[in-house]
Amino acid sequence: MKTNVLPRLVTHLLSMTLTGLFLLPLWWMFSASLRTPGLPLPRELEWLPAAPTFVNYLRIFEILPFGKYLLNSFVVAFSGVFLTLLTASWAGFGMSLLEKRARLRLLILSAILQMIPVTAFWLTRFLLFAKLGITNSHFALIAPAWMGTSPLFILLFYWTFRRTDRAVFESAELDGASLLQTWWQIAMPLARPALMAVGMLAFLFYWNDFINPLLYLRSQTLYTLPVGLLQLQEMDKTNWSLLMAASVVVTIPALIVFSVLQRSLLSWDSE
Repeated sequence: MKTNVLPRLVTHLLSMTLTGLFLLPLWWMFSASLRTPGLPLPRELEWLPAAPTFVNYLRIFEILPFGKYLLNSFVVAFSGVFLTLLTASWAGFGMSLLEKRARLRLLILSAILQMIPVTAFWLTRFLLFAKLGITNSHFALIAPAWMGTSPLFILLFYWTFRRTDRAVFESAELDGASLLQTWWQIAMPLARPALMAVGMLAFLFYWNDFINPLLYLRSQTLYTLPVGLLQLQEMDKTNWSLLMAASVVVTIPALIVFSVLQRSLLSWDSE
């Protein structure tokens, strides 16, 4: 019994240390956002400023339409997540039903696509979207979601469905279920861990996306939070407390989504 105490203690201490290293920069960012506007950043670690104030959080919404940017980011992120989960899971489910040779070809193709830099698609994608007339719209930002956003997301669903006993799908087919019904009513509930993992990764992808809004959007009313941060920096590059307040606003939703999905996944595993 005593021999198991030390490894568990070391594990807990290591977990607490890693958690602290993760949270320390976030706390420093929050603490810096509470400093008086215009003051430089502290040279040493400061847990809280001498005179904390939340005026910077009010200022970012006065200087720029940050509320509109926040809403745009939510619209783009949740739309992208919804479409990604549908298309990536459907593609992964279809791959899992193919014959071995066809699956191997698609796996090799997915690996090749993963190795191609994203920058290689910028010009051709911009020209295509310009021809389609969807530049300067949120449709251009969520267009990758119609193709699963990333080959990695499709492969995550593929590996999940491949681990499922084929007899489950075959019995549904014998009971008269269509392929669409088998995917939605049987395969999707069994892929809950993959749904949460892909949903979290897709949310972070669209929430933090900076290049695509910068390339495609021209109207300020369509801007998302990453572009709003750039605007704020260009307006006042030395007002660090203001920039830190805006960074906190951008970071909090991502932390909330990560925490909720992680807790849901852990509670599902414990069932």
